[in-house]
Amino acid sequence: MAPTRDEPVLFSASAGCPEGVVVINSRCRIQEREGYRVVSVSGLPLAHFAAGDRAGEAYAMVSLVDLGWARQREVARAFGCDVRTVRRNQRRFEEDGLAALGRPRGFPRGRSRVPPSRREAVNRWKAEGVSNREIARRLGIDEKAVRKLARRLGWQERSAEQRLMLFDGADPKLSGLGDPEGTSARATGAEAREAEGGPADPKLSAPTAGPAPAPFSLDHDPSDRSGDRLLARLGLLEDAAPLFGASTGVPGIGVLLAMPALVDSGVFSIAREIYGSLGPAFYGLRTTLVTLLLMALLRVKRPEGLKERSPAQLGQVLGLDRAPEVKTLRGKLARLAAQGCSAELGHALARRRVDTRGHALGFLYIDGHVRAYHGRREIPKAHVTRMRIAMPATTDYWVHDASSEPLFVVPTEANRGLVKMLPAILAEVHTLVGERRVTVVFDRGGWSPKLFARILADGFDLLTYRKAPYREVPLSRFRRHQATFDAHPLDYWLADQPVRLEYGPRGRRKRLSLRQVTRLSESGHQTPILTSRRDLSAIEVAFRMFERWGQENFFKYMREEFALDALVDYGTDPADAARDVPNPERRKLNAELREARAHLEQLQAHYGLAALENRERRRPTMRGFKIANAALAARVRRAMRRIHELEAKRTSVPTRVPVQEVVGTDVVKLAVERKHLTDLLKMVAYQAEGDLVRLLAPHYRRTEQEGRTLIQSALAAGGDLEITASELHIALDPLSSPHKTRALAAVCDALNATATRFPGTSLRLRFALNPEPPRSSAFPGPRNHSGRNQPDILERG
Repeated sequence: MAPTRDEPVLFSASAGCPEGVVVINSRCRIQEREGYRVVSVSGLPLAHFAAGDRAGEAYAMVSLVDLGWARQREVARAFGCDVRTVRRNQRRFEEDGLAALGRPRGFPRGRSRVPPSRREAVNRWKAEGVSNREIARRLGIDEKAVRKLARRLGWQERSAEQRLMLFDGADPKLSGLGDPEGTSARATGAEAREAEGGPADPKLSAPTAGPAPAPFSLDHDPSDRSGDRLLARLGLLEDAAPLFGASTGVPGIGVLLAMPALVDSGVFSIAREIYGSLGPAFYGLRTTLVTLLLMALLRVKRPEGLKERSPAQLGQVLGLDRAPEVKTLRGKLARLAAQGCSAELGHALARRRVDTRGHALGFLYIDGHVRAYHGRREIPKAHVTRMRIAMPATTDYWVHDASSEPLFVVPTEANRGLVKMLPAILAEVHTLVGERRVTVVFDRGGWSPKLFARILADGFDLLTYRKAPYREVPLSRFRRHQATFDAHPLDYWLADQPVRLEYGPRGRRKRLSLRQVTRLSESGHQTPILTSRRDLSAIEVAFRMFERWGQENFFKYMREEFALDALVDYGTDPADAARDVPNPERRKLNAELREARAHLEQLQAHYGLAALENRERRRPTMRGFKIANAALAARVRRAMRRIHELEAKRTSVPTRVPVQEVVGTDVVKLAVERKHLTDLLKMVAYQAEGDLVRLLAPHYRRTEQEGRTLIQSALAAGGDLEITASELHIALDPLSSPHKTRALAAVCDALNATATRFPGTSLRLRFALNPEPPRSSAFPGPRNHSGRNQPDILERG
């Protein structure tokens, strides 16, 4: 029988070679004779040492590998040792030379042994089920040292397994494979809620239409999900269950800090209730939502941004072998958008938000966000304030609570103004808050006394700026007001007075009584604020009105960090062709009228100047003046006739016409569904980030200035993953400074108290921080102005 690769090749005399020869490869061999060993290369001796000389044997191994005559595996096989022994000898030779190769056997002298107390502690903690990483953290040593010590103490390492239903082919109904609809493998009650990552108590979970599918998998290796992909291809799998594996140095694993807030928002259970399923797929509804939400938190602003991310590394965060790529993710978005349920999803998320944060809904801020469009489609124009220009754009109206947290968003068609959109928005608010009376805050875009009366009749209070023209308040009526709101000291000069607004047609004018609070700035500018709230102090009215700038900051943050203005969908939808728009013919006539009137005023000015400069000695009568300026008078009369003709022509032209007559082609609008859906998911991601900031506030002094920046750094941090039978341990790398790391550790403790499960698994999320690397204890010398160390300057005698 031919020798195997892992056994030394010994040639005996019967085979034609002397006995005691070990062949390393085609060029190298070892020959033992009279108690000595000779290592030869192509017949030339390379090393000669006694049979028991460990240093000589180690040096022969190192020489063969370093000179390139043999590989590590070949040398280890020939000398009857492990490959790690060859590598260890190479490392010792490189560091300390030949002396290191002759080290005697046994424990090195001078190195401290493991104290008995540490062995007892490790034994006790291992019996309690504490992980190696946690033991290493408690002892302040490396995890590898704990693993070796546990192995010496008799503890066998075993790979943790998630509690998934593993199909072995015996009973297809057990795993849901016998039922393509997946109804036979669905959990019920608390199990379904636990599988979604939420608490088992139904009072704490979001409403669901039905139980979630119990997670199952054909695969055991997290890096190879070929079994589940086969099931998806056969149409027998709706969504791949997350399957995690222990790993170190996972980039972006800190984004899982937001998972408790995402689960608490109810987005997964609500989406399952509304959308049901995406059909047979490896990347199902839950996986798609988790991917989109974590992408937003990792600042992957568009699906195309996945091209710059490693699918395998992002898959480690998702519990998959690979994350979905651009084409797959776009297909999932298109399938979700085809159902047309984004408005229903937004309403359900807002209702969930109202139930959990109802205390922040005393004031609701409403404002429109204009998204500029640079494509080739013919869409209506809108004024983009930040660009100070009118251009093709779309407008969405956002509603925020008193903490400047978004509640819901309403897309509009043809950039309808706030006056027309407010009734529909308030009707949506009324369905969310019920009979509760809230105060709506908006800017001058919603100015309409008639609308104000309707708002008050619908059970709302209002707070807005007064639109010009208005009379300024005498300076003698201003008083100084000081107060503190939300830890912000305020100092305003305010004037408080009642006002009456008139609206309606002439002869039937109606009056509306409101309250006006006017702020006087240091420059002398007056800012009048109107409100129906007479129970608030004047300074609180001003404070609540000026808090509207939180919405503007939100729009700026979302544009820069979440790409709120990004074009998600290049498609179009049919628009209302009967929608009336300003008549362009009338616009042209108005322009001609303005030009004709300006020309008439110019001619009249010349005629008046001629009358002023008329010399009475030459033309003492008006008759003589008219005769002398007859040509100029004829031009004036022609200009007046031109104006009368244009005015008569304008009266016959309608003010507004259907948009179909103006465009002439198919009336389209930018596709709304996919954009609305992605905006809602970005809103949920922003809310989750805000929840983490609130957890950080008690432990970080500069939360208001740097809170979101710190959380963003934590979400992008790398770390280690470790799996136990019931928990998913995430150990994050330390942040840039110790005080930030301590604040993040406190946030981790608060998140651990929620006992949140990763969606689709029964694993509870446990967060911790890896110990900081040891720092050098050397005392830095004095520094010069360039920042470099310099030696002390000795005083000369």
